[in-house]
Amino acid sequence: MAQRVTLRKRNPYNTTSNRRRVVKTPGGKLVYHHIKKLATAPKCGDCGIALPGIIALRPRQYATVSKTKKTVRRAYGGSRCGDCVRQRILRAFLVEEAKIVKKVIKSQQKPGRK
Repeated sequence: MAQRVTLRKRNPYNTTSNRRRVVKTPGGKLVYHHIKKLATAPKCGDCGIALPGIIALRPRQYATVSKTKKTVRRAYGGSRCGDCVRQRILRAFLVEEAKIVKKVIKSQQKPGRK
């Protein structure tokens, strides 16, 4: 007959936070090992890919990790990927250029109307 295994935590329900695995100890007993949830890497806010250079942890573990592991040294370092940052910079530059061109065209048209 199979050996009985008792829960080691108070939670009796089969939830994602209460996953367990039966393990045989060196003494020959069967015990439950509670399995922690897998960590997912932070995603880019624009395109949704996992941010390279940032480690994947459970939310509470980010408090104990150094800042260099939570960010990269760039504008929008911990929230946007490099390609999206490049697009933002390019878009901002082109918008400014369009404003300058519009202003130049407007100044050239004023003397011609008289």
